[in-house]
Amino acid sequence: MENSSTMSKSAVKISLDLLSNPLCEQDQDFLNMVTALDTAMKRMDAFNQEKVNQIQKTVIEPLKKFGSVFPSLNMAVKRREQALQDYRRLQAKVEKYEEKEKTGPVLAKLHQAREELRPVRDDFEAKNKQLLDEMPRFYNSRLDYFQPSFESLIRAQVVYYSEMHKIFGDLTQQLAQPGRPDEQRERENEARLSELRALSIVADD
Repeated sequence: MENSSTMSKSAVKISLDLLSNPLCEQDQDFLNMVTALDTAMKRMDAFNQEKVNQIQKTVIEPLKKFGSVFPSLNMAVKRREQALQDYRRLQAKVEKYEEKEKTGPVLAKLHQAREELRPVRDDFEAKNKQLLDEMPRFYNSRLDYFQPSFESLIRAQVVYYSEMHKIFGDLTQQLAQPGRPDEQRERENEARLSELRALSIVADD
């Protein structure tokens, strides 16, 4: 988008520079042509800016908002992983006491370990269930989220290039001179260039 804006601004500057050329004061036909070009470039720049603004609001900003979801998502995954580690650690502790001879002290420690394990297991299962439920919904909803932005991008481009076709079509009609095909213009330009090369002040390469 930045390149597009730069291009249209450059086109406007070129037409403005041409308008300030002394040739415009000396040749009315040239002035009319440059004025038509300047009007077309300003129209192009206005429609380009409108396209840029629309894409910013309907494509770029939604993409940024979508990206802002990922830190929270990553944090939820990290919390689940931490809960899993705590669960495994306490589960291993319970299993260790279950393998020992069932003496009074061992049974007491086993009971305590199981009591410590219960809330940790419940916390892990809750976090795990939340991710299992919500991750597929998040993944599957991404197309529904992006589709309006994609449609807006296409629509903005269609409108812009339709307007560009009209602007340059109008400009072509304004600049067209009946009875002078491109081949004739090319011959005239070559003739004038030959005259310029024949001047003594032009270096002979």
